[in-house]
Amino acid sequence: MQATRTGARRRWRGIAALVAALGVAIALAACGSSKSSSTSLTSTSGSSGSPGAGKPAITIGDKNFGEEYILGDLYAQALEAKGYSVKLKENIGSSELIYKALTSGQIDFYPEYTGTLLSAVAEQSKEPTSEKGAYEEAKAFVEKHGFTLLNYTPFYDSDALATLPAYAEQNKLASIEDLKPLGKKVTVGGPAEFATRFEGLKGLKSLYGVVPTFKPFSIELGYKALEGKESDVQVVFSTDGQLLGGKFKVLADPKHVFGFQNVAPVLKKSLLTEEGPAFEETVNKVSALLTTQAMQQMNKAVTLEKQSPAAVAKEFLKANGLV
Repeated sequence: MQATRTGARRRWRGIAALVAALGVAIALAACGSSKSSSTSLTSTSGSSGSPGAGKPAITIGDKNFGEEYILGDLYAQALEAKGYSVKLKENIGSSELIYKALTSGQIDFYPEYTGTLLSAVAEQSKEPTSEKGAYEEAKAFVEKHGFTLLNYTPFYDSDALATLPAYAEQNKLASIEDLKPLGKKVTVGGPAEFATRFEGLKGLKSLYGVVPTFKPFSIELGYKALEGKESDVQVVFSTDGQLLGGKFKVLADPKHVFGFQNVAPVLKKSLLTEEGPAFEETVNKVSALLTTQAMQQMNKAVTLEKQSPAAVAKEFLKANGLV
């Protein structure tokens, strides 16, 4: 599904460690607090010889769904363990909103999906032809504005369209293009921004000729809407833990309407100079461990097993020697 910058041996070692660590995380989850709009992770344990000693505080933001909460905690906790002073602002909102928070100086850094950066922020309608191409185009765009991207993750999380297996069988659905004959009879549910993005209704019409009835749902209610038959097809994320059990069928996207969606931290260029080489090295180490399997397991732990993102992130980092 995606290329990876790490070798197979390293990738599977990280996954194995995660599986073992998540068992411990269940016990820790009871002590975790729920997500709030702003959580301070300011380090108090860094010694005078730590890489973060005397450096400016780093404010990390994340978007408004479970996987982003996990990513925010992963980067924040890894940097804190190195001695950096970190503040985590959570649940800021969509890409359009969080990018404004970055450019206005409210945050210094956030994890972003490269294809979404191009479509939702850069307002680019032409899709890149590869994940490397998406990364390079996204990096070129932000560098025009004084920002940059660090290494992208092995895992790839795009929007996807899912339905119940019975509905797929009834309507002979295997691919997004199979929705075209249904026209307005099919109701597609998803977040409000899906209505205005190319990686949304615009792209479905342009690439597949699909013009459904659209019904907005908040991200966290998507699967409930599908199960309750409030929508026939629902916008989901390809790394959702809910997709592991075979309860839902994901429609193939052969024309890549949802783009290439590896995660890359976007940040102020000046941060690299201010924080020193250990900052970039630490962030890239975290990113290199984030495979599709690892993210699906962490998403499952948070969304289905109700563990806190902070506890899940901590156990993953501990298993991989980063805290």
